[in-house]
Amino acid sequence: MKNICLFERFSKIGFGLFFLLTAFGFMLSGMTVLPIFGFIFAVPLLMVSFYFFSAHLKKDCQIKESEQ
Repeated sequence: MKNICLFERFSKIGFGLFFLLTAFGFMLSGMTVLPIFGFIFAVPLLMVSFYFFSAHLKKDCQIKESEQ
């Protein structure tokens, strides 16, 4: 089960970073080459990357707070 949680964490971070870097690439092209199309594609990709960064893990993979 520990390997599944590790895979889930890395895939969550990997997808988030991929979409974030892609969004930055479209923003850069929006400022230089394709002003309208770059920002049209960058904004949804930015929202998708924030979704992956804030997505919750399975209940078994969550870090549990110690009860005091």
